Amino acid sequence: MIRCMAMSKLMFAATLLFAGRRRGGTTAFQLYRQSSTSSATASSAFVTARALHPRLLSPGSSITPITPAATSSPSNSFPLRASLRDLLEGGNNNNNARSSSSMTTTTSDAVKSTPAPTETEAAAENQIDKSTTLPINDNETTIPNTQPLKTSPSSSSSSSNSILSISDSYDSGNGEFVSFHIADGEEDYTDVIVHVNIQPDPFTDLEQKSHFQSFSFRSTINYNSPAIRGIFSDKKSIKVKYVVDNASDASYADAWHGASIFVTKKSTPYDADSWYRTSDTTYEKGVLSWTHVHDLKEAGDSSAYFAYFPPYSYQRHLGLIAQCAEKEGAHVFSLGQTVSGREIDCVKLGTGPRKCWIIHRQHPGESMASFYAEGLLTRLLQLDDKWDTVSEKARELFTFYIVPNMNPDGSANGYLRTNAAGSNLNREWCPSPSPPAADESSTSSSEMYDAPTIHRSPEVYYLLKHMDESGCDAFLDIHGDEALPFNFLAGSQGMSVWGKRLESLHGAFLAAYERANQDMQAKVSYDPEKPNEGMKNICSNQIAERFDCFSATLEMPFKECWGRPAGWGPERARQLGASVLDALCYVQPHLRDGGDFWERLPDEDAYVEPSSKY
Repeated sequence: MIRCMAMSKLMFAATLLFAGRRRGGTTAFQLYRQSSTSSATASSAFVTARALHPRLLSPGSSITPITPAATSSPSNSFPLRASLRDLLEGGNNNNNARSSSSMTTTTSDAVKSTPAPTETEAAAENQIDKSTTLPINDNETTIPNTQPLKTSPSSSSSSSNSILSISDSYDSGNGEFVSFHIADGEEDYTDVIVHVNIQPDPFTDLEQKSHFQSFSFRSTINYNSPAIRGIFSDKKSIKVKYVVDNASDASYADAWHGASIFVTKKSTPYDADSWYRTSDTTYEKGVLSWTHVHDLKEAGDSSAYFAYFPPYSYQRHLGLIAQCAEKEGAHVFSLGQTVSGREIDCVKLGTGPRKCWIIHRQHPGESMASFYAEGLLTRLLQLDDKWDTVSEKARELFTFYIVPNMNPDGSANGYLRTNAAGSNLNREWCPSPSPPAADESSTSSSEMYDAPTIHRSPEVYYLLKHMDESGCDAFLDIHGDEALPFNFLAGSQGMSVWGKRLESLHGAFLAAYERANQDMQAKVSYDPEKPNEGMKNICSNQIAERFDCFSATLEMPFKECWGRPAGWGPERARQLGASVLDALCYVQPHLRDGGDFWERLPDEDAYVEPSSKY
């Protein structure tokens, strides 16, 4: 009798659903929420890669089908509170929404819930796997397996009830599903709200924190799910709001203000020219959010990728290196190997007397640096078969050493600032005072943090070794900045070698760069360090001091470029990389000029002291 009554209520609610529909919901839900029904079928479990193994050395992490958990009642004598929407979602209860690092709860005796990790297992998440991360030395290096772990559903699992799935299991992916619910159009006519988190980098000993900010993930609508076939059956598309719950804890949380998230509807995230910015990105009350309209066409692709900045894959990097190796006059070699065993590729070219080193992407989340490197190498080596006098002159004036990716491990893993060992490479260029331990009991300020080391930061160790052998007359370290919406240059004003010579080189280089590319500017930058108070463990500072040469950090924005037309992205980063040759050729005669060359420079080349205020 109880079952018959429940079935009658279900049929009545379904009638109300299709007769009195309103956007994203129906009045039948409120009636049926007070009804009792028999036990719902338990939803199936998916095992994620993160539950199986720490996400540290693999270029990717988890695939997360968002299958809402079922709710059951031990017997018909205990009524189950549910709704028709819950049934259409596959038994979703907002309180039971699972994260991608756990298994969906089930009442089946054959399928048990995943136990919570022990303290030892949890700690292992932030440690390097000693079985796959081996010491690197000059004589012999073992390359560990760095292939991504793929998720395999259990034999009884099915994603047929999932309204959508979130996946970051690809090169540079980072995005962890938290929860979702159907919105009833309550927020900006949104149909579904999805919550995600950005996963942190490995813990860095020197800075005593786990960085995170950059992200990239895929969202796929399952048009065969009961919710799509039921609630949204008469719709051609649904509007989904994506919410990053832990945005306020990011390394540069204030930088979310004014940011705009990128999206592409291509079947691959690596078509750089297909990405465009969302128009409604907001950061309010500590959460970052934006919306996207997904098509519900059975024959179409309902997936979309979202990213802080379009990713640049390791495969694309290898393709660029292969192109360079085929060009006459280019010599491609490895400086050494990373923590995870990837080669640190360097492209040497040119026959000029001045040695110019340009490195990119010490911070792996700053993918614009890879596009910059691509533009630079394309012009220098005429990879696009376009000849120009500037690139020819540059090869005659300089011998270039170009490192397109200093941190391929972190890039593939979707990290923001660290390598696979948890080292922020741009703080590893010389020893520095050790920070206090977490409990402030075991480390004093008199102790030193040794850097670079062959085990913790081999990327910097090997690069410095080669630079000491070759020498350096000009140096650029290419980065991206989360906060400032400008392209800018940060100099070595805080180092002891800074004087009229380096100041004039900095001013002339930057003025020539502005003339070559209007996306560059001189007025806004980091506030210069005070004389003789510069941080020597930062790359460009250390190189300036070590080689008494023009050395600077070039930063590009994640945001739109202020004062410039909209559309800052991968293509304009490539153009900025190509344009640097004009500026280098302009200052080359003065790089080692021992005279007062600045007296002969025009007024427009004068050094402009920058400020972070704008």
